[in-house]
Amino acid sequence: MTALAPDLDTRHLSPTAILLNIGHAMDHWMMVVFAYTWGVIAGVWGTEWTELTPYNYGALVMFGGGSIVSGRLGDLWGRWVMMVIFFAGMGASALVIALCTNAWQIGAALTLMGAFASIYHPVGIPMLVQKARKAGIVIGVNGLAGNMGIAIAAGVSVFIAERFGWQMAFILPGVICLICAVAFVLLVPRETEAPARRANKLLDMPRATMARVFAIMTLTAITGSVIFNFTTSGNGELLRAHVAEAAADPALLATMLFAIFAAASLAQIVVGKLIDAYPLKRVFLGVAALQVPLFLIAAQVEGWALFVVAIGFMLLVFGAVPFTDAMIVRYVDDRMRSRVTGMRLAIGYGVSSAAVALLGPSVKLAGFPTMLTLLAGLACVTFLAVMFLPADPPPAKE
Repeated sequence: MTALAPDLDTRHLSPTAILLNIGHAMDHWMMVVFAYTWGVIAGVWGTEWTELTPYNYGALVMFGGGSIVSGRLGDLWGRWVMMVIFFAGMGASALVIALCTNAWQIGAALTLMGAFASIYHPVGIPMLVQKARKAGIVIGVNGLAGNMGIAIAAGVSVFIAERFGWQMAFILPGVICLICAVAFVLLVPRETEAPARRANKLLDMPRATMARVFAIMTLTAITGSVIFNFTTSGNGELLRAHVAEAAADPALLATMLFAIFAAASLAQIVVGKLIDAYPLKRVFLGVAALQVPLFLIAAQVEGWALFVVAIGFMLLVFGAVPFTDAMIVRYVDDRMRSRVTGMRLAIGYGVSSAAVALLGPSVKLAGFPTMLTLLAGLACVTFLAVMFLPADPPPAKE
């Protein structure tokens, strides 16, 4: 078997685990800062926020498409070096964004950041779970960290942008990433062997079953990515449009967004424990089924009732995130997990990036109630796809 550096374990307080979880938080934090500050940027540049949303398209395309390259390099070069590149690249690109003075510049700089952001999921998560005995809780804690990054972006970034200028909303996380790059080099031991060079493990499953798993994984990645990106990018404007108090008070809006995302992040811990204790298919079906009525209710309510329902549907949106990673851990050998993760991200985000880029024009044309109803339909598709997921596979053979 492979010789791994002794500190590449899954203990939550090891330097490796702490920095990898921080990396997940930074990845999601920085990927949605623009979505939560484009209202402030639009005010400075004298335009409407709906006119800025297409300029986020390049970042989302690179976040998905770039993950194919990132995953392959993670398996071939090793995950340690790719994570150093991730932290350093994210930090540097954030500082470049802060220097932008028009929409085309910020679109190009965001695209650069998206390329570096594409590294984390196909590299960082496989690195974290490669020795996990109970992958569900490890993925759950990691998901909590990632979604707390969104909560920080939604709350703190809006506050910083309002008080200190939108540039500072990018500079702060950029500096944190650069510090993490140095810490990763100093504290995390490097692998002695790249994943692709390790001995193979065999999963005792027919090819037809594996093909069905990959098809389900791909479809649920698409539907889940659209739902995740639409809600995380659009919740701010949803509350601004349908909660009068939030529209009148930016500080209250920031607090509401932080509360929604922080509360919803806890769902990942619960789901992680459930995945370790019960069949993955059964848990996934329950989460997907509950999304449908909550999106439909959200399409019909306003005011503080919408705030409460938003907490509910975000609990389920975030709760659905660990399943694809859990499927990869259960069905895919570690020596090629980065590549498989990269491919599923490329497909999922390739579709969802277009959906998010069209967020502003779509809401302007159809309104949030219609868009929330469409999300309920996507949740139905997820539920039907998971129905065909096979039982959990037998343990891998050495």
